[in-house]
Amino acid sequence: MHLSKRLGAEFFGTFWLVFGGCGSAVLAAGFPNVGIGLLGVSLAFGLTVLTMAYAIGHVSGCHLNPAVSLGLWAGGRFPAKDLLPYIVAQVLGGIVAGGLLYLIASGSPTYDIAVNGLAANGYGAHSPGGYSLVACLVAEIVLTFMFLMIILGATDKRAPAGFAPIAIGLALTLIHLISIPVTNTSVNPARSTGPAIFVGGWAIQQLWLFWLAPIVGAIIAGFVYPRIAGKQQ
Repeated sequence: MHLSKRLGAEFFGTFWLVFGGCGSAVLAAGFPNVGIGLLGVSLAFGLTVLTMAYAIGHVSGCHLNPAVSLGLWAGGRFPAKDLLPYIVAQVLGGIVAGGLLYLIASGSPTYDIAVNGLAANGYGAHSPGGYSLVACLVAEIVLTFMFLMIILGATDKRAPAGFAPIAIGLALTLIHLISIPVTNTSVNPARSTGPAIFVGGWAIQQLWLFWLAPIVGAIIAGFVYPRIAGKQQ
């Protein structure tokens, strides 16, 4: 598949992940009487990945995440020459989704980005549960590591064909169930960047952690998985 088509798919898919996942948190999580809560938001993130994996997996591989692209590269599954274009497309998709979500949320007279936020990720005073920088750093590294281990295993040529999107979508759901109280769950620098651009201030200042930790966790997984499972034939 030509690179331009793959980049378009990554942009579109990352847009859907951020718009669907963060949108569920901003628009539906606390809606009076019928809010979907933590479970609903977690499921929404998982569903965005599952649906896009079936929709564009055959086009671009459905990374939707700079950490995934880097983890696949570290695991020998993705060429270095395509890393930067993929990451740019993913980040742009996340930013466009964040902007559109902000536009929609602002249509409510009760919405205030300074009060309600945009599902941005944070640590310390900006962690939903008040978790420390170190706790958030460790959580994001470990959870991204596990996410990549699942991705690498589920997409291994030796794994049962056709089921990878389900395993990956459920993995992301579980990750959100664990870590929404800790960091609002990133494990994806593009997902973090989109809302942070519009929240500004503290969200931009803390964004470094949500690039560093997922990338570290993903690259570790990329090196560990082949040493556990062996290389694909």
